[in-house]
Amino acid sequence: MQIVPLTPDRWDDVAALFGEGGDPKTCWCMYWRLRSKNWSFTNAAELRESFRRLVDEGRDPAPGLLAYDDDRAVGWVSVAPREDYERLTNSRVRPKIDDTPVWSIVCFVVSKAARGRGLTTQLLDAAAAYAKAHGAPGLEAYPVDPGDGRVPAALGYTGLLSTFEAAGFEVVHRIDSPQATVRRVIVRRSIDG
Repeated sequence: MQIVPLTPDRWDDVAALFGEGGDPKTCWCMYWRLRSKNWSFTNAAELRESFRRLVDEGRDPAPGLLAYDDDRAVGWVSVAPREDYERLTNSRVRPKIDDTPVWSIVCFVVSKAARGRGLTTQLLDAAAAYAKAHGAPGLEAYPVDPGDGRVPAALGYTGLLSTFEAAGFEVVHRIDSPQATVRRVIVRRSIDG
C-alpha cells in the first residue's frame, strides 16, 4: 500500500474512487470546507467542480492523502489545518478547544474492495506523519462513538472512536447535538517532536 498527497496529476484516481458510490459521489469531500448555509445551496456537480479547483491549485499541503493498491486508488483521508475547514471554524457543535493550531482529520473513504484490511488505520498513521512533516503540533478528529453498538458505514465516514483511541487520541469533548443520529466526540493527539 502506498499513501501519497493528492496532487493535480492524481485527479482521475480520486475521481474514480469517489465515483464508486455512496456519499463521496455526492459530497466530493467539500462538506467540511463549506459553511452550512453554502452547503445547502449546492449540488453534486458543483461540489465536484469545487473540489477539482481545490486539487488543481496544487497547494502544499495537499487537501488530503490517497492510498493506492498497485495503480488503483482505494482510500482517502482528508487532513489539513483546522482553519481550512469553514464548517469547523464556524461550528458551535464542534467548538475550538483552545488556541493550539491543530490539523483536523475529517473523513475517510475506503473502497469496498479494500475494506477489512486495516486501511483506515494506515490512512490515519499517514495523515499524522503528513501533518507532522508540515509542522502541526497536534491532530484533532470528530469520530463516531458507537458505544457497544454498530454504526452504518454511511455514518462512519469520520472514523470510529476505537480507531483513534488505538492511535493514541484522547476524547477532549463529547458532542451534544439534538440533530445527531449517532454519538460523536472530538479527539486530540499531540504530535511528538
